[in-house]
Amino acid sequence: MADALKIGIAGLGTVGASLVRILQQRSNELAVSCGRAIQITAVSARDRTKDRGVDLSGITWFDDPVEMAEKGDIDVLVELVGGAEGTADKSVRAALARGLHVVTANKALLARHGVELAIMAEEKGLLLNYEAAVAGGIPVIKAMRESLTGNHFSRVYGIMNGTCNYILTRMEKEGLSFEACLKEAQRLGYAEADPTFDIEGNDTAHKLSILTTLAFGSQISADDIYLEGISNISIEDIHAARDLGFRIKLLGVAQRTETGIEQRVHPTMVPLDSVIAQVDGVTNAVALESDILGELLMVGPGAGGNATASAVLGDITDIAKSRPGTQQVPVLGRPAHLLEPYRQAQMRSHEGGYFIRLTVVDRTGVFASIATKMALNNISLESIVQRSEHSAADAPVTIILVTHATMEDAVRKAVAAIKSEGYLVGEPQVIRIERPKTA
Repeated sequence: MADALKIGIAGLGTVGASLVRILQQRSNELAVSCGRAIQITAVSARDRTKDRGVDLSGITWFDDPVEMAEKGDIDVLVELVGGAEGTADKSVRAALARGLHVVTANKALLARHGVELAIMAEEKGLLLNYEAAVAGGIPVIKAMRESLTGNHFSRVYGIMNGTCNYILTRMEKEGLSFEACLKEAQRLGYAEADPTFDIEGNDTAHKLSILTTLAFGSQISADDIYLEGISNISIEDIHAARDLGFRIKLLGVAQRTETGIEQRVHPTMVPLDSVIAQVDGVTNAVALESDILGELLMVGPGAGGNATASAVLGDITDIAKSRPGTQQVPVLGRPAHLLEPYRQAQMRSHEGGYFIRLTVVDRTGVFASIATKMALNNISLESIVQRSEHSAADAPVTIILVTHATMEDAVRKAVAAIKSEGYLVGEPQVIRIERPKTA
C-alpha cells in the first residue's frame, strides 16, 4: 500500500468537525478503497480550546492556516475558512506554491481568484478540487468536469441557496411573511445573523459564475451577473403565483446566446408541475441542458455539516487515488490558459415572459392606462387580472399582468411610465417566468 496521504484542515466549524469525524470513523474502509491511508496530520482554527466533539490529540495545531500551508507536514490543504480574500486566499496560494494539492469549499474565493489559482495548480501538476463550493452534496462539479466531457452545454440553472429556498417554501406553505420566515431561518441556523449575502443573491451568483465557466469554457466573471434577491417578495406575490399555476424560486441561470453568455440571479416563477418547483426547504437543485445528454436535473442537500463534508471527502479521496505523473483533470474543465474571455450577451427577449404586480388607487381609467402603457412598449399581454383585497370603496386594488415573451428594457420602461402617472400605491413587482425544459 502506498504511503499515507497527509492532510491539513484549515477551519474546524461545522463542516471541518464533520470531516474530521468521518475521516476518523471510516479510516479503514477509506484506506482500502483509496489504496492508501488518509491521515489528518495538522489542523488550524481560531480557538484551540473549543470543544468540537472530535479527538484532535496527536494532530499538530497551527494558529495560522498560512503557516500550516507553508510548514505543516501535509500533502493536501483542505481550506474551510471561507472568504474571497485574507487568510483563505493566502493559505491556498501558499499551499500551491509549495506543491501541495488543495481542496476547498470556498465559492467566494473561486469566483474572485479561480482562474489565477487554476493556472498556479496546473503549472505544477496539482489538483485543486472544489466540489463542496457549489450545491453542497450534489456532485455537479465532478459531473461537469469529468462525466459530461464532450457535451456542449446550452444552459445551466438551479436553486443554489438553501436559505432562500427555505424562506420561500415556508412563505408559501404556511402563509408567513418574509420577515417571519427569515427570523425562523436564523433561529434554526440556516441563515446568518447578517443574511444579506444569501437573501440578496450574492451566494448564488458566486456558485453560478463557477458553473458558467465549466459549462461554456469562459473565464469566471461573477461581476457580470444580473443580481436580484428575494427580500422584496411578499406573501401577495406567493399567493398570486400559486393562483396562476406557478411557484417562486430564487434561480441562478446561465445560458449561451448568439451574442455571448447571459448570467442572472433573481426570483423566478416556475410552473407548479415542473420538477424544480418541487424542490423545497434547504434542498438545492442544478439543471444542465446539453446536446448529447439532453436534460439532467440533480437534486440534493445543498448545505450542512455532513452534506458539505461528503463533497470535501470525495475531493480528498480523488487525490488519494491519483498517482504522481498522471494527467490531472483541468481545474475549470479545460486548461485555465485556454479559457476564453467572458463575453456578456446583449439584451434579448425573455421567452418566459413576466409577472407584474401593481397596487393602484381604484379610479376610472387606471386599468385602461396600464394596458395602453404596455401596448406603447410593444408588450403583448397573456392575461390581466384585477383583484380587490378590501371591501372599502376607496381601497387600493391589485392588478396582475402576465406578459408574453418580451424585452426586459420594454418592461422596465412600461413600469416607469405607469409609475409616473401617480396612481400606484407602493412599489411595483416584476418577476420573470421560466418554463424549464426539464419537466
